[in-house]
Amino acid sequence: MSFSASQQASLAHTLVPLGWDDAWQAEFTPYAEQGLVPGRVVRVDRGQCDVMTADGVVRADTAFVTPHDPLWVICTGDWAAVESAGNPRYVKAYLPRRTAFVRSTSSQRSEGQILAANVDHAIIAVSLAVELDLGRIERFLALAWESGAQPLVVLTKADLVPDPVTLGYLVQDVEATAPGVQVLTVSSLTGEGTDVLSAVVSGGTSVLLGISGAGKSTLANTLLGADVMEVQEAREVDGKGRHTTTTRNLLALPGGGVLIDTPGLRGVGLWDAESGVGQVFSEIGEYAERCRFHDCAHVAEPGCAVLAAVDAGELPERRLESYRKLLRENQRIVAKTDARLRSEIRRDWRLKSAEGRANYAAKRGGRS
Repeated sequence: MSFSASQQASLAHTLVPLGWDDAWQAEFTPYAEQGLVPGRVVRVDRGQCDVMTADGVVRADTAFVTPHDPLWVICTGDWAAVESAGNPRYVKAYLPRRTAFVRSTSSQRSEGQILAANVDHAIIAVSLAVELDLGRIERFLALAWESGAQPLVVLTKADLVPDPVTLGYLVQDVEATAPGVQVLTVSSLTGEGTDVLSAVVSGGTSVLLGISGAGKSTLANTLLGADVMEVQEAREVDGKGRHTTTTRNLLALPGGGVLIDTPGLRGVGLWDAESGVGQVFSEIGEYAERCRFHDCAHVAEPGCAVLAAVDAGELPERRLESYRKLLRENQRIVAKTDARLRSEIRRDWRLKSAEGRANYAAKRGGRS
């Protein structure tokens, strides 16, 4: 069963602005043959979701696509196959995701939590009302690169830094922290930078990320051209805000493209993000290629080009420490879910411990 001319027209009018294309239509063909209709998930709430279809928004039950693995539950941004009729309707399946933004939960089980699917741009909102936390920016960037989306750092509330020299230094600090990533300064109050940001997000799907108080809801309203998202003032003492967005919502932008607004994230835990970490710290990888040993840990090995770069002032020591921290954290998360890797880590630890004891014994023997 293929889509009729009238169905094609309805899809083009309703779903193409949300990202529907020929590739998605080809993926959907088996479901169309079953009499199901396509739609994009715009909101998920307590086992149900709102799905934008060619007939408008329908409320659908997700009982058929709620497996035990939290990474495979349906989420905002998914393209779903929905029953064409019924009360309630049911989502029968969703199409394979092109990208997925995943973080680890705060639970002791270290489960992954998917925040948004099929995203092209990951906008990381960082408030200039408080001191920059470069480590947190690096953490967001690692998750963004790992997701498959293109990250973009937006420094909000730029009107609070009126001195252009000071603002320039802040931008330079973030650019050094985010190699290969565009950094924009934006003020929803004055309109600074909003035209550039609107142009970026007009193509594809963007997800808006950041901690509470970063100005996400205000930024979303600016892009939407209307006060759609509730806004609350951040506390003056620490710049933190309360959660004004409590669900992830997909919203069509007037200039084209769609935006997924997310609640402020208290925790930004990595989830199997080794390649994302490597992308954030790409300069360390470039230095590492010149190390004497291919398995150099960049701690105390002779001929380590990374440590030499730190000594020469070419690589900030803070960057190296942050790199080590994120790699250790990511390894712990992966090890909790990968028995084989846990075994390899334990074996590697035993070998290094044995080598350390042998080297210590050799040094003591040389002194006697």
